[in-house]
Amino acid sequence: MLSKNKIKYLNTLLAKKTRQKYKNFIAEGDKICTEILNSTTVVPLEIYATGAWMEKNETRLLTLKGICCEITESELKKISQLTTPNQVLIVASQPAFHLEPNEIDEELVLYLDGIQDPGNMGTILRNADWFGIRYVFCSDNCVDIFNPKVIQASMGAFLRVKTKEIDLKELISKNIPVYGAVLGGKNIFTESLSEKGIIVIGSEGNGIRAENLHLVNKPVMIPGATGGAESLNAAVATGIICALFKNYTDNLWTQ
Repeated sequence: MLSKNKIKYLNTLLAKKTRQKYKNFIAEGDKICTEILNSTTVVPLEIYATGAWMEKNETRLLTLKGICCEITESELKKISQLTTPNQVLIVASQPAFHLEPNEIDEELVLYLDGIQDPGNMGTILRNADWFGIRYVFCSDNCVDIFNPKVIQASMGAFLRVKTKEIDLKELISKNIPVYGAVLGGKNIFTESLSEKGIIVIGSEGNGIRAENLHLVNKPVMIPGATGGAESLNAAVATGIICALFKNYTDNLWTQ
């Protein structure tokens, strides 16, 4: 049975400051929690699951019995953030990596400037995972990568894509192209694209901030047709841009 203090603690993990304090996060649902248990990226700290889920995963949980807590569906509802709670909730350690100098010089990476919507952030991580982009860097005003809604929307991509909060200027080294998705940029469909560099994606409402915009040396845009939309959703734009880079540099669609 879950105590009131335990329920209160689990609910406090909705707050970024609490997650930062304990260096952990929560994930829910069979698919994501199974990926966590199979991953070497994070360490599960606490597992709260229904009896049916624990029975189904009995073999996988053999070495984790000390951190498992069987709960009822009504108890799961008290700690779940899902509209329809799904069998299991895990508290896990936050993965982290140390960025070595020049580590990304030969990589194509994403830099997110002020992405606030958790759904967009999670979908961007899925885009990066799908297109084989190993690094996604974030400005300090982005939504927290370990926000439960980001974790849910990423569908496990956060386990495979390395993320880090860092200033854009700290990433830039000599001769690395810095692409920026901006209105008035060059048509990305007709531009020569590099197999390495930084792709900067701005916030949903304000685009790339001035302090980062001046660091962009290759402004590009996705040209529209005759529709009335002012701009593309940040996650949609990122998916299109990633596809174009990978198609241009890796011949992804002709293999």
